Amino acid sequence: MKHALSFYSNKKVFITGHTGFKGSWLCKILLCLGAKIIGYSLSPPTNPNLYDIINLQNNIQSIIADVRDINRLSKAIKTASPDIVFHLAAQPIVRESFNDPVLTYDTNVMGTVNLLESSRKVNCIGSIVNVTTDKVYENKEWQRGYREDENLCGFDPYSNSKSCSELVTYSYKETFFNETDSPAVSTARSGNVIGGGDFAKDRIIPDCIRAAAKNEKILVRNPQSIRPYQHVLDTLFGYLILAKMQYEDKSIADCYNFGPNENDCITTKELVELFCGMWGDDLSWESTQQYSPPEASFLKLDCTKAKTMLNWEPKIDIVTAVEYTVDLNKVWIEGMDVEECMDNQIGFIANKYSVK
Repeated sequence: MKHALSFYSNKKVFITGHTGFKGSWLCKILLCLGAKIIGYSLSPPTNPNLYDIINLQNNIQSIIADVRDINRLSKAIKTASPDIVFHLAAQPIVRESFNDPVLTYDTNVMGTVNLLESSRKVNCIGSIVNVTTDKVYENKEWQRGYREDENLCGFDPYSNSKSCSELVTYSYKETFFNETDSPAVSTARSGNVIGGGDFAKDRIIPDCIRAAAKNEKILVRNPQSIRPYQHVLDTLFGYLILAKMQYEDKSIADCYNFGPNENDCITTKELVELFCGMWGDDLSWESTQQYSPPEASFLKLDCTKAKTMLNWEPKIDIVTAVEYTVDLNKVWIEGMDVEECMDNQIGFIANKYSVK
């Protein structure tokens, strides 16, 4: 069997935000695929963090720096001379964006400007994927999933800054990356990813893990909210497929949704109950009246475009996604081999993309 993503073997891949949760998983997948990785990011945002747990710094070239520093970023990209760029660096927490909107806009908007400006000065890049969010859309509480041609107008500073990042990407693509030898440029919009090794604050699964580790009740802010929860590997393989395919055929470069299937969009209450059942130890939850900034109560993505154009589809249903998340976090808590557990989970998805 030949792996469909063997394309990445010996490719030089530049990743911003490589020390974060999604960035660490992306690095691990690419290492399994034989890529040469150059990471550019601030230090890991939490302690503990997946980046340090699996000692990623020993296996990649890691540059600890800020995407807001365009001179440092430009030098790093020029020196790396990568084939492919993934832009994940961001201020990713909705609640934090209310506390510090200036930092959020500076990082998420100008960080995108700096990445694209730096990339257009390097001739070797063939593919750029800017990772945004499902929250870029003007949320009208529709029951159906949002499509890529819907209006972009995120409400809170985080979501809005990501909408702006989308518009910046569109402008650069149309203005500076419009020649036949220019890099292919796309944006990837994914839902609420879950998985082992996420320790961020104000995210439901990390909150569950922290409560479980202390044998405390899980406090849930918005139990009836519906979100496109999805395992992190599903979205990351989507990004990898997109970057590969547009590298080979620039005409497919565009914006794409990567979310779960319709029947895997569940309420936060259902997600937490799945988690409690799989964790065991009589773990339970309760609704909290703690203040939280306004959030959409209903959010889904229509992923028809990615399924049709990229032949991508989710491989992990929500039950398996929670199971994988519980398994890896228990491995970490018990002091066992987290990297081996990640390899096994990556291998399961990778086999789904194998071809003869």
